[in-house]
Amino acid sequence: MADFKEAMKAKDEIAKNTISFARAAIKQYEVDNREELSDEGIIAVLSKQVKMRKDALADFEKAGRTDLVDSYKAEIEILKKYLPEQLSEEKILEIVKATAKDLDIDGGKQNMGKLMGPVMAKVKGMADGNLVKKVVMEFLG
Repeated sequence: MADFKEAMKAKDEIAKNTISFARAAIKQYEVDNREELSDEGIIAVLSKQVKMRKDALADFEKAGRTDLVDSYKAEIEILKKYLPEQLSEEKILEIVKATAKDLDIDGGKQNMGKLMGPVMAKVKGMADGNLVKKVVMEFLG
């Protein structure tokens, strides 16, 4: 709320609208599921908002809509302020290796499913699923 008020005072339309959309998405989830979200739930909703914008970015870039690309990039940066710091590829690889060791997995693409689930549970909200998939594939390959 404080950031929303600050954006309004600064007449920062992108920040104001982005925070407003994020609050609306959280409220919508709470109304739809008749439950108040915990911090973890809010992080999941905000992560989904970031993912939606990143997915749309590729389409806008293909279409040559630089105005929308710049706007969406700004929105993503605003939303990232409310998310936990994202793990680096190296840190994800450490987690993948430790999880594989615990599960006694040393390679093979057939182990993708066995490894992805536990790794994703450990990095939930702190890493993009596509990046985790890439690291796991490289590890198993």
